Amino acid sequence: MSGEFDLIERYFAPLSTDAAGTFGLTNDAALLPSLPGCSVVVTADSLASGVHFRPDDPPELVAKKCLRVNLSDLAAMGAKPLGYLLALALPKGENEDWVRRFSEGLAEDQAQFGVSLYGGDTVATDGPLLITITAFGATPEGTALGRGSARAGDLIFVSGSLGDAALGLKAFNASLPDLEEAFAERLRERYLVPRPRVALGERLLNQGLASAAMDISDGLVADLGHITKASKLGAEVRVANLPLSSAAARVMELQPDLSASVLGGGDDYELLFTVAPERAAEVARIAVELDLPLTCIGKMKAGEGVTVLAPDGSEIEVGKPGWNHLS
Repeated sequence: MSGEFDLIERYFAPLSTDAAGTFGLTNDAALLPSLPGCSVVVTADSLASGVHFRPDDPPELVAKKCLRVNLSDLAAMGAKPLGYLLALALPKGENEDWVRRFSEGLAEDQAQFGVSLYGGDTVATDGPLLITITAFGATPEGTALGRGSARAGDLIFVSGSLGDAALGLKAFNASLPDLEEAFAERLRERYLVPRPRVALGERLLNQGLASAAMDISDGLVADLGHITKASKLGAEVRVANLPLSSAAARVMELQPDLSASVLGGGDDYELLFTVAPERAAEVARIAVELDLPLTCIGKMKAGEGVTVLAPDGSEIEVGKPGWNHLS
């Protein structure tokens, strides 16, 4: 492994060249662009090997996941992504080829999402690989989507499909032995590479459409619970309305007991948002324009907590509503 400054110059400085104020990563700090009329939105996530990704996952896909989970947080607040900082704690003796492939994955996603690397830090560790990204974006000044402003009667929408990533991890772990390989491969891909809904988040904010929003990272029930708590309301979700991919639907046919992966599996990184009923047609138009399914799964109501209803209207007890980061 090369020294720290050699790694920076070789693999990470090229990721900063499209952004003014980075000094080619030769300084200890960078200058953020001046954005008149905008507020800066900042988020940070740490991902640890063996916890948030598998130790043998391809380095370029690890890079994409680490960046994209942060972009998903920006999307949940309606922010346009601008750039990020990277802190990389590499196990001593790590192969330099891993760093090269990791940087290549970042470069691909920078081109896709229009962001640049503004700096960070690289250290050696005796522990597992730890990657921390701090991402920042911009919204019109003083505005952002939040969790605490849903209203009773609002409809609850979710983007894309649910449960794919959690089921993808099961596919990696050989827990879906009867699932056709084509379906299993689709699920594994969703686990490896999230799809941050950046364009949707910006539309929801700029059109003043969502009364509350967040991304689904820990699990549908757990994350909707954050909206209910912040908004001091309850929520009702109908399990028959939950959007499933063809691969997840096939898993449910084979192993119906895995429905908990849809309700609380986590790693979906879809947007969860509430909308006044009279504006539902606007959501349908955005779905067509973005070519992105946006599904109404329930409604907000007076009370507290999240109630999940079976097709016959009976209440389903959710044993594990989502991921606990400290357990």
